[in-house]
Amino acid sequence: MTAVAPIRWGILGTGSIAKQFAKGLAADPGSRLVAVGSRTQESASTFAGEFLCTAHGSYAALCADRLVDAIYIASPHTGHREHALLAISQGKALLVEKPFCVNARESMEVIQAARAAGVFCMEAMWTRCLPTIRQTAAWLDEKAIGEVR
Repeated sequence: MTAVAPIRWGILGTGSIAKQFAKGLAADPGSRLVAVGSRTQESASTFAGEFLCTAHGSYAALCADRLVDAIYIASPHTGHREHALLAISQGKALLVEKPFCVNARESMEVIQAARAAGVFCMEAMWTRCLPTIRQTAAWLDEKAIGEVR
């Protein structure tokens, strides 16, 4: 049996949500945190020292890192569009913290850019991945529990 290489993650941002995500990655054998990007080298280095990864003093440097497969966007929501487009331009898969963008127009721009580039892009809405939610969605699709009003 061939082992599957872990997803090599980069985190864009160094705030409390970024730290929570980094701790979660440490518990997943299919993932590995390899880099973090911040607006300043100092903030990136502090975060990287805690989580033992490469520190990038800019978001562009993180997105250009060839060792990063996917990027978790943990910046303030007003920057999600800009940061997602930056990562997409470098061919990175994305997980964008909620809210995905500040409005529908920005969201569609990011979605269309990801589709055009052929990269995975998803809002970090973890409840969608819960077994109970998936089962409920299947029941709704099958019309097994009646019509939702």
